[in-house]
Amino acid sequence: MLLRTLTTTGLSILARSLGAGIIATSLLAGMATAALAEGMDKRIWGSEVRGFAEESLKDLNGLSVAAIPMDGPGIEQYVNADAVMSPGSIMKVLTTYAALEILGPNYRWTTSFLTDGTFEGDTLKGNLYVRFGGDPKLTIERLWTVIHELRSLGVNTIEGDIVLDGQVFLLPDGLPRFNDNGNNPHRPFLVEPSPVLLNMNLVHFQVRADERGTRAWSTPALPSVTIDNRITSVASGSCPGRRQIDWTPVFDQAGKVTVRVEGELPEGCRTTTYLSLLPHDRYSGEILMSLWRELGGTITGTWRSGTIPSDSRLVTSTTSPDLVTMIRDINKWSSNVMARQLLLTIGANNRHEADKDDRVSGIRAIYDWLEGKGIDTRGMVIDNGSGLSRHARMSARQMSAILAQAWSSPYGPDLMTSMPLTAMDGTMARRLRNLGMEGMGRIKTGLLQDVRSVAGFTRDDNNTTWAVVGIVNHSPAWNGQALLDKVLYSLHRNPPTGTALSQADTR
Repeated sequence: MLLRTLTTTGLSILARSLGAGIIATSLLAGMATAALAEGMDKRIWGSEVRGFAEESLKDLNGLSVAAIPMDGPGIEQYVNADAVMSPGSIMKVLTTYAALEILGPNYRWTTSFLTDGTFEGDTLKGNLYVRFGGDPKLTIERLWTVIHELRSLGVNTIEGDIVLDGQVFLLPDGLPRFNDNGNNPHRPFLVEPSPVLLNMNLVHFQVRADERGTRAWSTPALPSVTIDNRITSVASGSCPGRRQIDWTPVFDQAGKVTVRVEGELPEGCRTTTYLSLLPHDRYSGEILMSLWRELGGTITGTWRSGTIPSDSRLVTSTTSPDLVTMIRDINKWSSNVMARQLLLTIGANNRHEADKDDRVSGIRAIYDWLEGKGIDTRGMVIDNGSGLSRHARMSARQMSAILAQAWSSPYGPDLMTSMPLTAMDGTMARRLRNLGMEGMGRIKTGLLQDVRSVAGFTRDDNNTTWAVVGIVNHSPAWNGQALLDKVLYSLHRNPPTGTALSQADTR
């Protein structure tokens, strides 16, 4: 109804509201075409989608789409849906749904603190051991609560070390590394999973300018990380974008790092970035030492990695929120490290006697679970559970079958609420805005070099919910996001609800 009456001027205004860039203009042009065709025979939906692919990619095979009505009138649609493609981050939908059914929605991770020593007055004479449980989101705030509890028990001094025990996962050969094509290996989305993962292994750097000059600081403040602040304060003006500030880490032979920050910052402005700079054990060990000292405690030793003695006893522990809460972060904000950590947890809880690698056992557990549901896994490659992979593969038909299973699962509502709402939050917050689709879909997105993807559930104008999957594999794929938004909008405004002749080609 909106786009039926839009003039060329109206389209330009709406384009500006969407960002007025190439993507917004392309999206609106396609949507205008779809709106003008709204009164036409709905048997052409599949042809319309192919037209989108031809217009945007000049390649009919670069787009794969599957759409299945869940609770109302509609004809299943499959366009190039059996092509096995790189899915990007929509792989997280599979990992989180599998976790809900394999681990259970109430699954939690526990981090325990133990000692082999004795309490004498205000002193712990012995080591404090930390048994990590593989928690995907163990935060500084939760650790602060634990350390504060120990201090409240009257413990002021530890005469020993803080020892990190990360035996929760079996990873004898380590983890396959993702070969990123960027020039910054310290970016947050590249953080690797770890048995001793803490605070996503990130350091938050900030610089602020005022009349006194500039001040730089990092959170958490770690002994191995320092800042060389070369930012120049200038007169008031527009605050610079992140790309106008240069953050360069310089490592020494001891593993310590100095982050040199350069650029200009007008008074009243602040610039910020997150970097992963230290090995997981060093990062976690230094945070634990720092927290103990910040809360007024003293320690005679240092941190180290080790094994908890069999005669150690529990002192205290902290337990994570439940799995339902965790998967909201994974899917809303597409956390790679949390998804990969979740796959390892599935593996650790489903080992066979001969298993030596929890990544491998986690992948096998998911395949077994899928096949138990009758889903064809031929050609599917899970790899690490996050989609941050050059090897992961899946077809749109396979993902749509997974979504259809989730729709009837007792935990389907938990999976759905973890996905971004169209035009409202998460990675969909800025997409499909001002088009009457606010909150009409719960869509997980994917973005990788030469890959764009969407998967989830969306309502059409008839209030029918569709399971929908769209995958673009094309070089370049820079306009793939606009193409997939056209598909979502077309399904919303012009759903295929005619006779069986509406069935799209099942290629």
